[in-house]
Amino acid sequence: MMRTLSSLARLARAGFMLARYDAIFPREYQDKFPPSIRGFAAFTRLMSRSGEAANPGERLARALEKLGPSYVKFGQVLATRADVVGERFARGLSRLQDQMPPFAQEKAVAILQKELGAPLETEFESFGEPMNAASVAQVHKAITTDGRKVAVKILRPGIEQRLAKDIRAMRLGAALVQRMVPAAKRLEPVKFVETVARATELETDLRLEAAAASELAEAASVVEDFRIPDVDWERSGKRVLTTAWIEGIPLTDLEALDAAGIDREALATTLTRAFLSTALETGVFHADMHAGNLFADRSGNLWAVDFGIMGRIGREERRFLATILHGFLTRDYRRAAQAHFDAGYVPARHSIDAFASALRAVGEPIFGKRADEMPMSRVLLQLFEITDLFDMHLRPELVMLQKTMVQSEGVARQLNPQHDMWAASAPVVEQWMKRELGPEGMAADLLDDLTRLRSSVRKLPEAIEDWASAGAKLRSGEVRLDDASLDRLAGRRQSGRFWRWIGYGALSVLAGAAGAALFGLA
Repeated sequence: MMRTLSSLARLARAGFMLARYDAIFPREYQDKFPPSIRGFAAFTRLMSRSGEAANPGERLARALEKLGPSYVKFGQVLATRADVVGERFARGLSRLQDQMPPFAQEKAVAILQKELGAPLETEFESFGEPMNAASVAQVHKAITTDGRKVAVKILRPGIEQRLAKDIRAMRLGAALVQRMVPAAKRLEPVKFVETVARATELETDLRLEAAAASELAEAASVVEDFRIPDVDWERSGKRVLTTAWIEGIPLTDLEALDAAGIDREALATTLTRAFLSTALETGVFHADMHAGNLFADRSGNLWAVDFGIMGRIGREERRFLATILHGFLTRDYRRAAQAHFDAGYVPARHSIDAFASALRAVGEPIFGKRADEMPMSRVLLQLFEITDLFDMHLRPELVMLQKTMVQSEGVARQLNPQHDMWAASAPVVEQWMKRELGPEGMAADLLDDLTRLRSSVRKLPEAIEDWASAGAKLRSGEVRLDDASLDRLAGRRQSGRFWRWIGYGALSVLAGAAGAALFGLA
């Protein structure tokens, strides 16, 4: 009861803050609200501050920053759904800044010593003041006892408890919205909050971030000029992550990049290829590639930090993705459409030719245009709009991929406004396609098939024993099948009589086979 009241109080505070920034019922969407809530929406705007941003997504971002880390994470995840909230709204949310005052140095040292189980001086020769502080953790520059410069990330004291309280309030709010606002069910607010909850849980265990950094370092080895700092496993734990210190220039500082003589155009190409190569070649990619997480050294290498959000995509999905991208690059829309159907993204009841024509409507305007006139981000958003007409269901990993592609292109265009992501992507996609669809790919497919076949054959005796046991129990009357069980076996909870008799027949055959097997084994 007390937890529920506490969650309601937190929701009330969140509602007030959203109203202050005109982010709960934005004025831009007044005509889209049902008549029943327009009056209440107008009332909430009486509490809003004047002079706030014109973009409703940016106003929401400012409110979420005031509310704290869980709400910032909520906004970051929401910013990945431009297909749901709209391009302008998502663009405003993408400006979320996760900056907070640092906590005391003494607390940081205490957490560090407790986590490492040793006095500070036995692990570090020097341990500096925080260089950067966010809502979940802060980073210190230090030198180890063996003389290496390192970055030490330390979680804020009590952050887990605060996040847990915020998530409970969000869950309650999502459940209320889903029950009281029928139109919101399509957006599945409860599932969305669970996605946020999972992301925050992963961020509060720095051992998982260390593993992600190590995994991405292996993936980065396939990309020229892309680097990931090494993890110092001996000085890392659940609340502490230690990595090599990067002597680099943040990509947010364009003047410093120019002063160092770094080729920004080459750096933008490296960024695009780093993201796409790691995704296609290894199925792992950095899913938070904003400029604050990216650095360039004086040799022109691109460095990435902060591995709390990682994207993963399976081999089959990678193949479909490459085929779709290659179809656009070569203007083979029929092939791109076929890839959507083969992947199951578009239901089979639709026409492949009609879908190919829809893809053509997206792809043709690309050709003959300058790169700054038709960015990939806009093409992707148009693609999502058109595929919605064909009931296309998006996989979560592809949404994350789309978000990262848009994000990395945005950074690349800051480096070089004329950056052409299509041209930068083409060699990566073509090389991967040649290998995957050539002899090497066919050999890999054959090996996968043989591995699955071997696994299935090894499970066959166990499956026969299971069916034999089921048959014996059916014959002895120990197990009886009711209508509900038959309905589930038929694939429907409420099936017609025809399907029910089909179920009876199928079970009779299976029971007979199992009985025969028992008789033969006896």
